[in-house]
Amino acid sequence: MPKPLIQQFDCSEERLRQMLADTLKGADDGELFLEQSESEALMFDNGRLKTASYNTDRGFGLRAVAGEASGYAHASELSEAAFGRAASAVSAVKAGYSGTLADAPQGTNRRLYGDVNPLTEPQFGEKAKLLQDIDAFVRAEDPRVRQVTASLVASWQQIEILRADGRTVGDIRPLVRMNITVVVGEGDRQETGSYGIGGRKGFGAFIAEDSWRFGAREALRQALVNLEATPAPAGTFDIVLSAGWPGVMLHEAVGHGLEGDFNRKKTSAFAGLLGSQVAAKGVTVVDDGTIAERRGSLTIDDEGTPTNRTVLIEDGKLVGYMQDRQNARLMGMQPTGNGRRESYAHPPMPRMTNTYMTAGDKQPEEIIASVKNGIYAVSFGGGQVDITSGKFVFGCTEAYMIENGKVTRPIKGAMLIGNGPDAMHRVSMVGNDMKLDTGIGMCGKAGQGVPVGVGQPHLRMDQMTVGGTQA
Repeated sequence: MPKPLIQQFDCSEERLRQMLADTLKGADDGELFLEQSESEALMFDNGRLKTASYNTDRGFGLRAVAGEASGYAHASELSEAAFGRAASAVSAVKAGYSGTLADAPQGTNRRLYGDVNPLTEPQFGEKAKLLQDIDAFVRAEDPRVRQVTASLVASWQQIEILRADGRTVGDIRPLVRMNITVVVGEGDRQETGSYGIGGRKGFGAFIAEDSWRFGAREALRQALVNLEATPAPAGTFDIVLSAGWPGVMLHEAVGHGLEGDFNRKKTSAFAGLLGSQVAAKGVTVVDDGTIAERRGSLTIDDEGTPTNRTVLIEDGKLVGYMQDRQNARLMGMQPTGNGRRESYAHPPMPRMTNTYMTAGDKQPEEIIASVKNGIYAVSFGGGQVDITSGKFVFGCTEAYMIENGKVTRPIKGAMLIGNGPDAMHRVSMVGNDMKLDTGIGMCGKAGQGVPVGVGQPHLRMDQMTVGGTQA
């Protein structure tokens, strides 16, 4: 086991705990967040190892919370002097304020992943050789391949969270991801396909030959599908969303709107609707940070609260929000283990973990067969959403026409346009094949990025607006 971070300060543990207690006296909440991390990234592009990086970081973040105000300071130096400067800065929020320090989170003995460091195995040379093998394999599969980009990214994070009452919790978090992108072309036309996989464990199964060959073939398959695709029509269509990664639309269009801070400040389209019917019956949405080894899972969140399976929408009714400690207290609710931060240099806020729609009772084939004239969206790329209005736009990276209940020609350039709450009411069929994504999600909020998971079963959404390139 690595050396405890609290022991890496240049002062005694007793002295550090006393300084923390003094800093947080009179505050409602707060903590000392300690972190040590390592990360590595290798990218093989256009026939050569183009980038290879290694980073290590260590530091602390100190927070004091007083009512709606929060003071935060951080430093990359684990010293008494740095702590003193941070304490002076965060104490400003307590001026004229007298609070009672909130109880610490209740701990558990649960562990959702091991403490393996994925940067140490396999060795650097083996990783570089693997990326070269992927490049060669894809190029040999089809003469239309023009470019292959393959990457391996790994990180290892050790955290400790100290509270004024002396309680301490910690976590060790491994994370890996493999990505393959393929560009194919015929004449002047070029198209792209991609595939990624990852999770909170060592590289192990992800870089086994059958795994990376499957991923390489999937990236190539998607690129070749897009090479044959015709321009997407524009208009109003019944839409079928595939299982798994298309849940990213749910994450963006609905998930962010169910985070506690947006609802406390009434800037979410879902604010004030607790107990109301916000989606069609049969639609149940949960955020679950307790799934073993998943990319978005955490044994504890970044405030020390154990993660939970939090039901957000149940049978179409809004029943809960994702909460950190501050927003939960101000809203008279319980923390749900969703207080997350990118690193010690960032304060925590309500964030998603693994957010997905649960399974229904329809066969995917039955859902597709029910559509006379529509679009089958298999994968999404980038999207944008406005939290306040709920309006969203998502681009499809793999999509097909549905004609008389049959999936027919591939299309390109399809943009799904709508409003989150309205779109949830347009769900008319929910599949029985709920699937999580392959472990590639990254979520941005207020300048912070954290790994997340998404998922859903096949869905039918009636009469959605589609922006295309063909009128």
